[in-house]
Amino acid sequence: MEKIPLTPAGAKRLEAELKHLKSEERPAIIRAIAEAREHGDLSENAEYHSAREKQSFIEGRIKEIEGILSRADVIDPAKQSGPIKFGATVTVADEDTDEEVTWQIVGEPEANTEEGRLNLKSPLARALIGKEEGDSVEVRTPRGEKSYEVVKVVYA
Repeated sequence: MEKIPLTPAGAKRLEAELKHLKSEERPAIIRAIAEAREHGDLSENAEYHSAREKQSFIEGRIKEIEGILSRADVIDPAKQSGPIKFGATVTVADEDTDEEVTWQIVGEPEANTEEGRLNLKSPLARALIGKEEGDSVEVRTPRGEKSYEVVKVVYA
């Protein structure tokens, strides 16, 4: 089985989500299903079907998180240094507009571009791996070729 790289913070977020799903969401949906069953005919009971659908989603997410955590390879970025690699927080400047953006390179399960966490397998992250401050990278994006300069690399 392939290991899944996670930062310690990403592993903690997944563990917290798992705990929440098991201790709060699962019991609540079981109560909702029991309550919907009390309303009689299940074939036409929209509340029952909705609750069962939500239960299926919750159970699927629990299995998904347990699978990720069982294969997790937790890598502490604070113990890293040198060229850009997993866990690095990288500030890049668009060479056309000088607009700066900061990303942390993380594993797929914790990637969230809105929160500045970039998937290790994304084109930009793959282009940045191995680069150092001052290097320039070219990335093919859906909007065409983009050039970035690595402004800063931090491992924290």
